Amino acid sequence: MAQPATTSPKPGAGTEVKDAIDHLRSSAQELHKAISDAAAKRSGATKADIAALTEKAKTVAQSAKASVKAEQGKVAKKLTDAVSHLEATQANLSQSAKATGTAFDTGVKKVLAEARASVQKVSEAVAEKRSAAAGNTK
Repeated sequence: MAQPATTSPKPGAGTEVKDAIDHLRSSAQELHKAISDAAAKRSGATKADIAALTEKAKTVAQSAKASVKAEQGKVAKKLTDAVSHLEATQANLSQSAKATGTAFDTGVKKVLAEARASVQKVSEAVAEKRSAAAGNTK
């Protein structure tokens, strides 16, 4: 009788990359949460918040780029899309730091949308990676 695909993965070469992609997803989720929290502050996000988030976005984007190099096919494509969203997040954060008033608020909303899109793409890459691994273990 075949084991269900929900069993834990077999130890092997794919576990390091899986762990790296899972870590990337956690980092992207943390970035999204930090941006969301900054945007939700009663007095609004501060320039210091934006500066710190810009650095965090840069770090997560670099991690995503490294993960793309280790992947192939659909997983790499989804991670490449995530990198694009992370780079847009970083660019919008930089622009928001220079803006004031309504332009600042609008910029923060764009940042939040791009960060959410990056989390979605990384999550899709994780799902694709797990699906491929489950297909290989049958």
